[in-house]
Amino acid sequence: MKHSSALSILTLALLLGACGGGEQDTAQQYGPDPRLSEPERGLLPSMTIAEPVPWGDQLPTVPQGYSVTAIATDLKIPRQTLVLPNGDILVAEGRGGNAAQLKPKDVIASKIKARGNTSVESGNRLTLLRDADGDGTYEVQTVFADDLNAPYGLAFFEGKLYVANQDALVRFDYQEGQTEASGPPTKVTDLPSAINHHWTKALAISPDGRFLYVGIGSNSNITERGMEAEVDRALVWQIDAETGAYKPYATGLRNPTALAIQPGSGQLWAVVNERDELGEDLAPDYLTAVREGGFYGWPYSYWGKNVDPRVRPQDPDKVAAAITPDYALGSHVAALGLDFSTTAMGEQFADGVFIGEHGSWNRKEPVGYKVIFVPFSNGRPSGEPIEFVTGFRTSDDKTRGRPVGVTVDPSGALIVADDLANTVWRVTRTQ
Repeated sequence: MKHSSALSILTLALLLGACGGGEQDTAQQYGPDPRLSEPERGLLPSMTIAEPVPWGDQLPTVPQGYSVTAIATDLKIPRQTLVLPNGDILVAEGRGGNAAQLKPKDVIASKIKARGNTSVESGNRLTLLRDADGDGTYEVQTVFADDLNAPYGLAFFEGKLYVANQDALVRFDYQEGQTEASGPPTKVTDLPSAINHHWTKALAISPDGRFLYVGIGSNSNITERGMEAEVDRALVWQIDAETGAYKPYATGLRNPTALAIQPGSGQLWAVVNERDELGEDLAPDYLTAVREGGFYGWPYSYWGKNVDPRVRPQDPDKVAAAITPDYALGSHVAALGLDFSTTAMGEQFADGVFIGEHGSWNRKEPVGYKVIFVPFSNGRPSGEPIEFVTGFRTSDDKTRGRPVGVTVDPSGALIVADDLANTVWRVTRTQ
C-alpha cells in the first residue's frame, strides 16, 4: 500500500510538471534588460528531467574551427577545474549538502531531480591531469589530494593552492611539478556549513593574492527555514589569505556558484542562480560584477527591485537598495561555471566570458545544458550570448552530460567539467 501511494504521488508530480508554464521566447530573457513574465504559482513547479544516456562515440558540438576531446573519464563527479602554471589541470570532485527536505513537494522534487544526476559516489578529492609532451593527451592522472569534504572552488597564487570545501577554506603548499600534495592542507577559515541547502563554495583570488572571495549560497529557496538559517548565507565573503579574517563583501546573492576576476581591472564577477517556483520564466539567473558593499535583492526581490510576494516579512528599504545585475542568462539555466577568455581562444571569443550552464529542472521546456560565451566590450557584457559547447542534450530529449566548471587555459583551450558523464572535455582551435 505504501509503495502504491508513493508511486501515485510521483505520477501526480510528473503530470503536474508536464503542464502549465508560459510560452515566452527565452531569448527575451538574455541581456541587460530582460523581459520579465508575471509570477506563476501552483501546487508543484513544472519539472522536466531527461533520462541520462552515455556519450558512446558521440562528442559535444563546438563551433567551426574548434575541436573537442575527452581528456579524463570515469571521474567521481568533477565540478571545477584549475590550470596550474606548468599546464597541469586540477579537478575538484565531489558532492555535498545535507539539508533535510522541508515539505512533501520537496521530497517529490528531489526524487525527480535525482534522475538527471550521476549515481557515482562522491570523490571528495582533487585529481591532477598532465600532458607531459604537449600533444593534447593527458597521459598522467593522479590523485593530488583526497579525504576532502566536497571540494568545489579552486584558486592559486605563488605556491599556494586554495580549495573551498563545503565546510572550510583550506590551503596546500605547492611546488611546480608535484603530482600529489606533500601533506594535509592547512585550514584558512571555517565556512558556513550548517544545513548547506546550497553547498557549493565558489572561489576566486585577488590579483595580488591578498584576498580570497568565497560564494556562499542560501539555505533555502526563499527563507522557508527562517532568517536565522540564513546568517552568513546568500553572499560573497572576502577573506584575508594570511589571517583567515573575513567579512561580507556583497549580499543578497541567492546562490553565487562561480566567481572570476576580470583581467586588467581586477573586478570580481559572479554567476548567480536565482529563485524557483515563480514560473518557468522567473527569475532569471544572471552574470554580474560584484560591487563591494552591494545588495542584490535576495530574498526580498529579484532582478533588482521586483518584489517577491512570498517573502515574509517584507522589507521595502532592502528592496529600494537592491542592485540590478548586469546581464540576464535566462531563468533556471543553472549557471555553475565562469571564466574570462583570452586572445588565444580566437578573435570571435577573445573578449568576454565562458559560462557553464548545468541545465534546468524547473521548466517544461528545458534550457541550459551548454556552455555559452558572453561577449564583452569596454569591460562590460555586450551583445547576444553565443553557444560554444552544445550537444549535451540529444534530439530525442535524453541527456549525455551536464557542464559545470569552465576554465580558460592561457595556451588557448577551454576546459569543461561534465558531472553527469564524469568527464573533463578540452576544446581547442584547429585554425
